Amino acid sequence: MSSKEKVVLAYSGGLDTSIIIPWLKENYDYEVIAMAADVGQGEELEPLREKAIKSGASKIYIEDLTEEFVTDYIFPTLKAGAVYEGKYLLGTSFARPIIAKRLVEIAKKEGAVAVAHGATGKGNDQVRFELTVKALAPELKIIAPWRIWNIRSREDAIDYAAARNIPVPVTKQSNYSRDRNIWHLSHEGSELENPANEPIYDRLLQLSVTPEKAPDEPTYIELGFEQGIPVSLNGEKLPPVKLLEELNKIGGRNGIGIIDIVENRLVGMKSRGVYETPGGTILYAAHRELESICLDRDTMHYKELVAQRFAELVYYGQWFTPLREALSAFVDVTQKYVTGTVRLKLYKGNIIPAGVESPYSLFREDLCTFGEDEVYNHKDAEGFINLFGLPLKVQATMKKANNIQD
Repeated sequence: MSSKEKVVLAYSGGLDTSIIIPWLKENYDYEVIAMAADVGQGEELEPLREKAIKSGASKIYIEDLTEEFVTDYIFPTLKAGAVYEGKYLLGTSFARPIIAKRLVEIAKKEGAVAVAHGATGKGNDQVRFELTVKALAPELKIIAPWRIWNIRSREDAIDYAAARNIPVPVTKQSNYSRDRNIWHLSHEGSELENPANEPIYDRLLQLSVTPEKAPDEPTYIELGFEQGIPVSLNGEKLPPVKLLEELNKIGGRNGIGIIDIVENRLVGMKSRGVYETPGGTILYAAHRELESICLDRDTMHYKELVAQRFAELVYYGQWFTPLREALSAFVDVTQKYVTGTVRLKLYKGNIIPAGVESPYSLFREDLCTFGEDEVYNHKDAEGFINLFGLPLKVQATMKKANNIQD
């Protein structure tokens, strides 16, 4: 048995984490244990076992976290309606805390003194990983090679791998940085580093087609929700993972959920990426439609404020914080009656509402009709407007008395 101290590495088998294994051994003389997390990225992870060992790891854990990811991270964020900067559905953001949580659990099990990750010093992921570690195991040392080694580019990393005969899934000619899970697929790098360039979608897209290539006929779907959680598709009850997988297929072939965004990273710089989130985009649209008839005005408007703050917390890696937990508790209360069905028409990248109903609907046709009704007295509006406008009237009277001209 090795007497060396142990470090547990968040391992994906990609360029960065592939070279981190030998780098940790060369520079720290640690026993390196790899941990690969399956969060629904659609890849067979078993080949990583041989690859990690050949790269120098003493052991590798391959952990299936997909169901926990959907139920404990994706759905709470969906219920909150959280969207970062109006576009980004947080696909990478909320995957990092669950990975880091498992990393910590394995480190404790193995008696490791440190954990390591392959996030760069320019990005958000370093913060997301490390805040989780600090929240769950502050005693662990955190090693972030990109902040301390002399490798300065992906080209340098490719050369480092080649010198040690480590196979990596990129080349100097095609070096997009991608992150995939059951919720989304992100693309960064190459032509996307210049916002003036149109993305080369035929080369980029893997989950979706462009709207131009989507079918010429619309696709209708019906989603059922219980207390804000999606539970059925087209009348069939489905478990969370299966439901999302089916929506990804349906959304992908209809060109749904492709965004091109220049976003503000937490570290202060702007970055540009293309995201594919077909199923998630459908779920957000359906959830909003259902809330429109189930939430009262004040709750809906305040929840919009909460959604923005919730999105920032998720994006910034502050999942395991008292504020995020408190906001989730608030959201859960708002979802008590968000139960019903939503019908949507999907057509060439568009999501068009096609009907919504709920046993808890607050929509009253007898109140809002333009026809004759017996439940609303139009004369009541006069007193309401007089009281609602009283501060304006008092202000205007004061200005007139003092001859104040705006």
